[in-house]
Amino acid sequence: MVGPFVYGALPARVVFGSGTLATLPRELERLGRSRALVLTTPQQSGEGERLAGLIGRAAAGVHAGAVMHTPVEATEAAVAALSASGADCVVALGGGSTIGLGKALALRTGIDQIAIPTTYAGSEMTPILGETRDGVKTTQRSLAVLPETVIYDVDLTLTLPAGLSGTSGINAIAHAVEALYAEDRNPVTSLMAEEAIRALGRALPRIAAEPADRAARADALYGAWLAGSCLGTVGMALHHKLCHTLGGSFDLPHAETHTVILPHALAYNRSAAAEATARAARALGTADAPRGLFDLAGAVGARRSLRELGMAEADIDRAADLAVRNPYWNPRPIERDAVRALIARAWAGAPPAEAAA
Repeated sequence: MVGPFVYGALPARVVFGSGTLATLPRELERLGRSRALVLTTPQQSGEGERLAGLIGRAAAGVHAGAVMHTPVEATEAAVAALSASGADCVVALGGGSTIGLGKALALRTGIDQIAIPTTYAGSEMTPILGETRDGVKTTQRSLAVLPETVIYDVDLTLTLPAGLSGTSGINAIAHAVEALYAEDRNPVTSLMAEEAIRALGRALPRIAAEPADRAARADALYGAWLAGSCLGTVGMALHHKLCHTLGGSFDLPHAETHTVILPHALAYNRSAAAEATARAARALGTADAPRGLFDLAGAVGARRSLRELGMAEADIDRAADLAVRNPYWNPRPIERDAVRALIARAWAGAPPAEAAA
């Protein structure tokens, strides 16, 4: 029997397919906007310039200042660029860093956003903004940061390097895994979460073997959309808290950190979230979901230890202290020693195991 639940659908327009980038001028017109500032990272500035060329006179310029973890200094520079450009909307082209910058601008100025993801991060489907100030990353929820339109173009992901595709995809799987045991989970989101894990789980090894596999790329982007929708609808728990702590405080790469932590966080919660763990295992086609996620990371060639990402062993205790500093919901109580053991295993790259209380 289905129990009582609350499900809140978020307002969003999604355009999905191949070649959908060509719809951007029409989507701008639909929003009633005529001057768009294109946002990218420095590494994607060339793609940003090409996108500006696509919309021609509607381009108010390109701001290639998006950086990882959305530091407030980068946002302040973007606010100044936005003001100088005379734009009446922004188009964020890229992954979570660029889309995060668009959200930060929307929060501060109320400007409309069109998001065009080129990775599988999923941030474009959420009313969540993570920002870093003085080395500490915090998150907030607000409908003000939700993009008005999201354009998913499978073609834009064909050149995403296989390694980045793998970690970006596992980052998306993390949204779906935590949605399965979220405090405010519901049948609709759980169906989406399981389908997201299934789509990404089958796509990522195929992309690692053949990056130009268009069908696998479509599966991965579809899974990322579902996973992002889950992230935007229900709350997250230990996994996301740890990743924000590690990324913001130790300057670790976002998707790679999610990839390392996810198997260990699920193992931590396994006994308290048995049904969710079983659903994740079913979607992955494995008997052991934490080990299946660890093996998936290996199959896509991802690094599986925090040590490889640049975290010092001496930082394990500080990370554990930060992770338990502010109370938050998790299916299993947050215990400092158990969390430290989780981080230590992740630092060493050991297979996941349920940390003792």
